[in-house]
Amino acid sequence: MIKFAPVKKIAVPLLILSAFIITFQSCKKKRNETATFFFKKTHNKIYQDYTPEDFSKVFKSEFTRERSNLKHADFIADYYRKNHYTPQLVLAHLFSGDLQTISGYCSRADEHGLNPQIFHADRLRTLIYDFAIKKNTKSLDSAYRQIAKIELAAANSLINYSNAMQYGVINPKSIYQRYFLATKRPDSMGMVRIFHIGNMQAYLDSIQPKSPQYLALQKALREKYEDPGRSGEETKRILLVNLERLRWRNKPSENKYVIVNIPDFFLNVIDSGKSVLKMKVCVGQGRNMDNSNTLLAYNDSCKIDKPNEHETPLLNSLIHSVDVNPIWNIPRSIANKEILVEAAKDRFYLSNKDIDVYENDKLVEDPEDIDWTKITKENSPYEFKQNPGADNSLGKIKFLFKNKSSVYLHDTPAKLAFYKKMRAVSHGCVRLGDPQGLALNLFGPGDKYEEIAKDMAEDNPGPTSIYLPKKVPVYITYVTCWADEDGKLQFRNDVYGHDIVLFDHLQKFIRPINQLVAKN
Repeated sequence: MIKFAPVKKIAVPLLILSAFIITFQSCKKKRNETATFFFKKTHNKIYQDYTPEDFSKVFKSEFTRERSNLKHADFIADYYRKNHYTPQLVLAHLFSGDLQTISGYCSRADEHGLNPQIFHADRLRTLIYDFAIKKNTKSLDSAYRQIAKIELAAANSLINYSNAMQYGVINPKSIYQRYFLATKRPDSMGMVRIFHIGNMQAYLDSIQPKSPQYLALQKALREKYEDPGRSGEETKRILLVNLERLRWRNKPSENKYVIVNIPDFFLNVIDSGKSVLKMKVCVGQGRNMDNSNTLLAYNDSCKIDKPNEHETPLLNSLIHSVDVNPIWNIPRSIANKEILVEAAKDRFYLSNKDIDVYENDKLVEDPEDIDWTKITKENSPYEFKQNPGADNSLGKIKFLFKNKSSVYLHDTPAKLAFYKKMRAVSHGCVRLGDPQGLALNLFGPGDKYEEIAKDMAEDNPGPTSIYLPKKVPVYITYVTCWADEDGKLQFRNDVYGHDIVLFDHLQKFIRPINQLVAKN
């Protein structure tokens, strides 16, 4: 047994040596393949001396120079480091003409209302041209630098253009305070895919927004459509902000859903792509209800999102149940600004409105005995709840869904507001013009709906909670321009000033305003 020990000692170094030889041969083979590739494509003998090690040094140097011009510099640096600084886009797409294709698509970004300059289309085109006319360069270092510049420019343009087409150029959550719509944003996994594109033309075609709404607004932008009552420039700006909204990845994907468009003051139930129920709604009060600020004329204070305290938030959720004849737990903000004021004017106001008063979670038996003129929001220990009935501010039914803002869809006894054109009148919740119609649509005919209808008809009702057999998605959105079912463009006023906030952030991604006007 002992005589075999020397053999074991020799075996380990032999294995290590074998692995080293294999690795060395693999690296050498890879180096030779890259060198051979460039030599065959350019017929320039200097590429026979191409080495990945020397190229990586030049690549790093060029990256340092270009870093400030790269939008996703950290991602790009990390990707190439992990992939040994291989010029993958150049190897896969330069000599096939695909990089010129990228430049071409970026150059036509105006079709989407975006400035081609943000994608550096001209720089990429120039670098490709310079490489073509200098293919007989005698300096390998110069060749390395040309390849590195093209690789970085192609990666930068392709990543930015892909992200813009698929996700938009602005993150809505970064500019709006009350934006709770689930919205997908670019991530590293998505950006890695651009390095593995096979057919560049097919890929670039695939990421073009193709929804009928987007195509309708694109057509209007191209044809310089002018909305009656608005100038051509204001119309263009409205189209630009709504094209950006359509690029955001926050659209319903479900077959059936409820959607409220705040500027339109309407709710629709969409089923299989068609509206099967439409009704007027009232939404929360906004900062621009008189339309004093438009996209053509607004002051500097409108550029930053400063919501009115009663504005309805943008969100998506699932309607899970209804409360029939609900109790209204009056928010402290409303209690302080309205209930205390009215109670101070009339000590019987609370009983007339069937509002109970609580102190430390205990019912106050005789609220009329309280001197409400001495109660202020600073010293008030009271909470208020309005009982079911004809005067209840929530009406006969409310539709519940989880959200951070404690808002819901509900009935209302204040029906006159539905006859107004401007219906931003609520404290933040969405009042329904036909709540029972919505209940019928969501529950369908049957025992549960019959129970709802019976309870809503009672004169002295008690509260009842009824769960939907299947949760239904709800979206509260903000769109000021869209094509209706007949293809006609519809425009609405910017009641919350969201267009202004978006347009101000969008300006660095579109042509300068003087150029926009000149093009018209």
